[in-house]
Amino acid sequence: MSIVVTGATGALGRLVVDALLTTVPAGEVVAVVRDKEKAAGLAARGVDLRIADYSAPETLAGAFRPGDRVLLISGSEVGRRVAQHAAVIDAAKAAGVAQLAYTGILGGPDADFVLADEHKATEQLILDSGLPYTFLRNGWYTENYTANLAPVLEHHAVVANAGEGRIASATRADYAAAAAAVLTGDGHLNTAYELSGDTAWSLAEYAAVISGLTGETITYNNVPAATHQEILVGAGLPEGFAAILVDVDEAIERGRLAGTSGDLARLIGRPTTPLAETVRAALPAA
Repeated sequence: MSIVVTGATGALGRLVVDALLTTVPAGEVVAVVRDKEKAAGLAARGVDLRIADYSAPETLAGAFRPGDRVLLISGSEVGRRVAQHAAVIDAAKAAGVAQLAYTGILGGPDADFVLADEHKATEQLILDSGLPYTFLRNGWYTENYTANLAPVLEHHAVVANAGEGRIASATRADYAAAAAAVLTGDGHLNTAYELSGDTAWSLAEYAAVISGLTGETITYNNVPAATHQEILVGAGLPEGFAAILVDVDEAIERGRLAGTSGDLARLIGRPTTPLAETVRAALPAA
């Protein structure tokens, strides 16, 4: 039996492997990756590599073994993910894995925004497969905001159409630690976890945190959805992806990413990473 992480060279996947290697011998960890060279660092640490591609079902036939505990990290190609995930689920079922954990989205079947659709469809495919499952319904990553600090600092503004909605975000490392916990622990089968940060914050509060850490005046500009769409497209985002982000902001305004169940902190055995700590780490060096 091995612990298998798909998408292991991605931003979340690498952190899951890091978390696993703190408690599990490297020889028991498997990384499913598309690019062997990109995964050379994992191989150097003793992690077994299996080369497969979500979009090439024939490559997935050898990705899993009977009794494996598998983490299916959702794909990044919005619009193609249901078929990709279905190929992984089929291969996992054919292999007879002991657990299939999946990184979905906060709210699960109750999430009512476009970005959630493929996650909901994937959860249903997993349920239909009959495999023992663990649903890791991840909330928003704090890094979704802190990765874009440069334009915020340049224009002294956080721009969105989320109103006064609140976001219970956590870091990728927090979510990775939770994934490692359910892959190495017992009692997590056929369970869904609503994972989010301990504290929900508004974008006005986010702007205030940046202001406090930089000494600059950063404001929150709440704009109409159509205006935000134009701004994002003008910044170089494809129209379709910009529309998804605008739709997420509308969901934030409805409170869909504000839930604080406490599941994440319980799984990782510590408080989730505070917003200010993540912002501080992301600020450019003085």
